[in-house]
Amino acid sequence: MPADLAVIGLGHTGLPLAQAATAAGVRTIGYDTDPRTVDAINAGRIPSGALAAADVRRMLKDGFRATAEPAVLGRVRTAVICAPTPDVAAAGRILAAHLRPHTTVVLESAVRPGTTEELLRPILETSGLRAGRDFHLAYSPSRFPGAPKVIAGCTPACTEAAAVFYGRFAERVVRARGPREAETVKLLETNYRHVNIALANEMAVFCHDAGIDLWDVIRCAETKPYGFHAFRPGPGVGGPGGPLPLPLPLVELAQQINARMPSYVVQRAAALLNEHGKSLRGARVLLLGVTYKADFPDQTGAPAREIGTLLAGMGAHLSYHDPYAPTWHLLDRPVPRADSLWDAAADADLTVLLQHHRTYDLQGLAVKAQLLLDTRGAAPAGAAATRL
Repeated sequence: MPADLAVIGLGHTGLPLAQAATAAGVRTIGYDTDPRTVDAINAGRIPSGALAAADVRRMLKDGFRATAEPAVLGRVRTAVICAPTPDVAAAGRILAAHLRPHTTVVLESAVRPGTTEELLRPILETSGLRAGRDFHLAYSPSRFPGAPKVIAGCTPACTEAAAVFYGRFAERVVRARGPREAETVKLLETNYRHVNIALANEMAVFCHDAGIDLWDVIRCAETKPYGFHAFRPGPGVGGPGGPLPLPLPLVELAQQINARMPSYVVQRAAALLNEHGKSLRGARVLLLGVTYKADFPDQTGAPAREIGTLLAGMGAHLSYHDPYAPTWHLLDRPVPRADSLWDAAADADLTVLLQHHRTYDLQGLAVKAQLLLDTRGAAPAGAAATRL
């Protein structure tokens, strides 16, 4: 019996998809060209941080397996390409060599509009099969499990085949007009996030210089029942997917603004130490939270890495704490991990909150820490913390 699904690319997009499908009873295999990734997953470890190790072990218990053998791709009903954006063509060529009639192929990688039909389709058709006639081809922007799935196929029949597949584990399926529209959905979602975070970051710098409490401004502004959605500043954007290079001046400017935030955090850290008669050079600095997202192990694109590198380059002595990161390296060197958070905060000249994990008691940390720089605005009102 063929498997129901092959997920091609077991990174930040592929593993969560495989998890959702496996949990819904879809017989799923994962294909990746890196044998180290495959071995780690099959051993119950997680190389990319896309899921917790416990989630991977649960998937394996439910029948999921990873492989580096491309022959398995010829024995599935549905193949979903979740490869990194630059590797989509290579993934397509591997699949084309094993593609069989009646397979449903879906691309989920973040790509430029037109990629599904103009790049992937010709590659897959080197198999001698034709999209819309011999196999189904569609695009669906990747989303975390539980969110509605947007889909669009090269033909109406392709769209319906993809809808049937995602309907097995997605609560809602939304049909776009065509693949180009579906591809652009991902671009709009990503750019919306970056542009609005950039606005919040610009406001943070302006309000600090003007002596205005931005966090109180946001608290009040978000009471407006329409026309406003609250975004909050931070040390950087992070995450596995950034905006694709497109001729959109507003998005390009937003990227420049967000890219400056790690340097701004270091500037604020140095100023805070100076205000208390200390120099950044030689200071003991504790970084809290080195993942890009709260309560999540993924470190991809996390601003902690650039902030830590800048601090170390200016002579600070770094340590870190993160319940989701048992080890952390900067410039290929391990950074000491604090075993006792309370003792480390009391010992450090400066504690910098970069990611607000729920396990952090910021009220207590503000009391213990000599100085606390809160880049997330998460410390409760009245706590002895300096907000970004």
